[in-house]
Amino acid sequence: MMIRKLLNSTELCVDEALCGLVRSASGLCLLRGLRVVVRSDLKNLNGRVGLVSGGGSGHEPAHAGYIGAGMLSAAVAGGVFASPPPASILAAVLHLHDAGASGVLLIVKNYTGDRLNFGLAAEQARNRGVSVAMVIVADDCAFERPGKAGRRGLCGTVFVHKLAGALAEEGYPLDKIVAKVTEVLKGIGTLGVSLSPCSVPGCLPSFQLPPGDMELGLDQVVNTMIDHMTNPSSQSHLLLNSGKSPVVVLCVNNLGALSCLEMAVVTRAALSTLEARGVVVARVMSGSFMTSLEMAGVSLSLMRVDPEVLRLFDAKTSAPAWPNLSSVCVSSRQYTVEPPALPLATSSLWVCLFCSPGPLSPVMRSALQRISSALLDRQEELNALDRASGDGDCGNTHAQAARAIQEWLCIHVVPGCPGQLLSVLAGLVQEKMGGSSGGIYSLFLTAAAGHLTEGLSHAGAWANAVHAGIQAMMRYGGAEPGDRTMLDALCPAVDELLKVKAAPSGGEMAVLQAAVKAAELGAESTRDLRARAGRASYIAAERVTLPDPGAVAVAAILRAVLESLEEQS
Repeated sequence: MMIRKLLNSTELCVDEALCGLVRSASGLCLLRGLRVVVRSDLKNLNGRVGLVSGGGSGHEPAHAGYIGAGMLSAAVAGGVFASPPPASILAAVLHLHDAGASGVLLIVKNYTGDRLNFGLAAEQARNRGVSVAMVIVADDCAFERPGKAGRRGLCGTVFVHKLAGALAEEGYPLDKIVAKVTEVLKGIGTLGVSLSPCSVPGCLPSFQLPPGDMELGLDQVVNTMIDHMTNPSSQSHLLLNSGKSPVVVLCVNNLGALSCLEMAVVTRAALSTLEARGVVVARVMSGSFMTSLEMAGVSLSLMRVDPEVLRLFDAKTSAPAWPNLSSVCVSSRQYTVEPPALPLATSSLWVCLFCSPGPLSPVMRSALQRISSALLDRQEELNALDRASGDGDCGNTHAQAARAIQEWLCIHVVPGCPGQLLSVLAGLVQEKMGGSSGGIYSLFLTAAAGHLTEGLSHAGAWANAVHAGIQAMMRYGGAEPGDRTMLDALCPAVDELLKVKAAPSGGEMAVLQAAVKAAELGAESTRDLRARAGRASYIAAERVTLPDPGAVAVAAILRAVLESLEEQS
């Protein structure tokens, strides 16, 4: 299936992207009629070496994003995944030469088309009297026995941009820059992994990954990647075991479609894996540095460094895509601090210290167990309802609360005072449930807790407590009955519960049964209501045709309480 993209046309996408880049970055300019981006302040070259890189488009921000003082002087773009033409490369070289560059270094990734086209442009430039040198980056660690084409040039190329750029900015001559970069290249390695393909605009995806082909957990994936990168039996391996603890720069590169959340998890795993092997991580880059369109994957690049290489890496640059990194060693930094001491009353553990069980303890324990099981059983149902009107995690958040309650029940005594139990539950859901649901339930339970004591726990008191909880929810949350929220299940239920005060002796269960029925009817009625609160209020009304998941969850909780009490009676 063709992947839809936000483009005007497949033919113009590269030119329009380059135009958008230079319009948004004042330090960049385009050579008119060419896919060549240059520094807008080339007069500042002042006899220094100019740096040119490039390649196929689709790997943004590479390479034009790395143009600026202290990095590249120019970048040449080809079509998507296609090498740039020699004429454009030559134009970039001559433009730098005319601007006063003492020489030009071409930084080329090891692909046949790039080597040929950059090589041809280099020969043509030399024939015009330009001092030109070319460095080939081949940092791919994927193949244990690389073929004749050799190792590919990947994200490690960005390291070369940075180091060569720093040397050029300091005024080093072309031959010295080539010698230093060639030495550093021996200590750079990259390996990537992907969960899905990318697709060139106008074309089908480049491959398909069948279900089950990627079943390792993230930590295992990262560990396997680093194992492979450093495996001495591979001809492409990166040597890290040099006696003492090796020092490296780590680049965690988003291949295009990973979320920031996923990238942070990968970064943690990569740091932990390296440090467990005795590797000192001096710096870490995490983000999108050399992508492959919308590929859902990540690459890890490592560069061995010594103090001089690290100094060059830390040198300032104005390139728009270079991250604002700290110069503090990652592995030696203390990255956690102690939180402030919380008041004892906010902790769910306080009940263990000051409370004792009572006659109601087994009743309430049974009800909590039944509620937790019900919420876990309906996790996917609630998620499905939430996908139609929210972010699809209502079942997950309720399941988190259910598991937190189950864990708490395993190690704590249920207090005999209902109000104390509700206070504990308020703390649990606030801490473990998260999101707006955690806040709403915690508010409800906190407000209700004050109406229940060990000596005041009859049915009428419970009805008053639930009513107080609902009032607090409406007061602080802003929602009302009819807004298509959990209140549409809670409010009809409490109306029935309050009737318990006039019920005859022994009629409490009948009142509770009526309250549960009212909650279930209220939840079902939300499919016909227009959302005026919560995330669903941002969705077009005609798309919201299922019951509100929060209301369904409330009805399930009340049903679980009823069934638990019926069993015990």
